[in-house]
Amino acid sequence: MTGSPARLPYRERLRVSLRWWVQAVMFFGTVWLAMAVAMPLAWSLLVTGFLFAICAALFVWTGSALIEVSDGELRAGRARIGLDLVGVPESLDREQTRAALGPQADARGYLLTRPWLHTAVRVPITDPADPTPYWLLHSRRPDRLAAAISSARAMPSVGGSD
Repeated sequence: MTGSPARLPYRERLRVSLRWWVQAVMFFGTVWLAMAVAMPLAWSLLVTGFLFAICAALFVWTGSALIEVSDGELRAGRARIGLDLVGVPESLDREQTRAALGPQADARGYLLTRPWLHTAVRVPITDPADPTPYWLLHSRRPDRLAAAISSARAMPSVGGSD
């Protein structure tokens, strides 16, 4: 039984880890306690609640980045590229990711990184008109992302006219 080659979906949202949320709650609990002894309870709750709301909004906003492989495209954040314009993706472990972000980095590369993730996929860009040499995408499941890109690249395009 064969499925539709146009649909090999891979989807990953780069949400903030639970650990960061717990640390934020503990931090703002400590801030509230320090403020509660120095000002009225209502004011300390208002101020720390406001600061926590800003922090939560930042967590939700930064964690809303999406990586998706479907319909012959790789989408990472706001960027998108046809899979016919990418090379063989490379899954990177923690140390390789650190090197790719440091000594091996190319300033022209497109990065979709998050500090709470430690593994990534490097996707070479083969379009001669594109000055970007690669995309470096943080991922919790870099092997699955690389496999999805490779599999989708190998599938013939479906639909559309040539």
